[in-house]
Amino acid sequence: MKKLLMILILGLVFTAAYAQMDNPLKQGMPNTVTLSNGEVIYDLNGEWAVSVEHYGPWEQYGVFPDISEIKQEGASFVGVTLLGSPRSPKGSEKLRGELEKNGFKKVQTITGAGPIDLKGEILNNGNRMIFDDGAKIRLMFIRRK
Repeated sequence: MKKLLMILILGLVFTAAYAQMDNPLKQGMPNTVTLSNGEVIYDLNGEWAVSVEHYGPWEQYGVFPDISEIKQEGASFVGVTLLGSPRSPKGSEKLRGELEKNGFKKVQTITGAGPIDLKGEILNNGNRMIFDDGAKIRLMFIRRK
């Protein structure tokens, strides 16, 4: 009986995961744009509230807020800081990357140590993004406009 219950639970988990992967963005969904090839991707254009958290070996740099403007052209995007800090002056490039259906193909944050590759996740119908390099920096973006 326990085996049957475990198999049933695992089946439901895998079915839910597969259903999520099989739920692509569709034309007309909020915060999306259709490319010339017909592919629908997230539209990141706009102003974003940002929290930059340093951890691990960079913990001494702390956590600080920012505001970034993301400009997207096709699948490529660039985020520029609007507030600035000693390490990221106002107007400097803070984020860049390329989108693909349902997420990111590539994302980097620009730091004083150079560009750092990140893993990114888009949440809440394109209104929230979380980026992390897995070792020292995490960024959270929340759409403002």
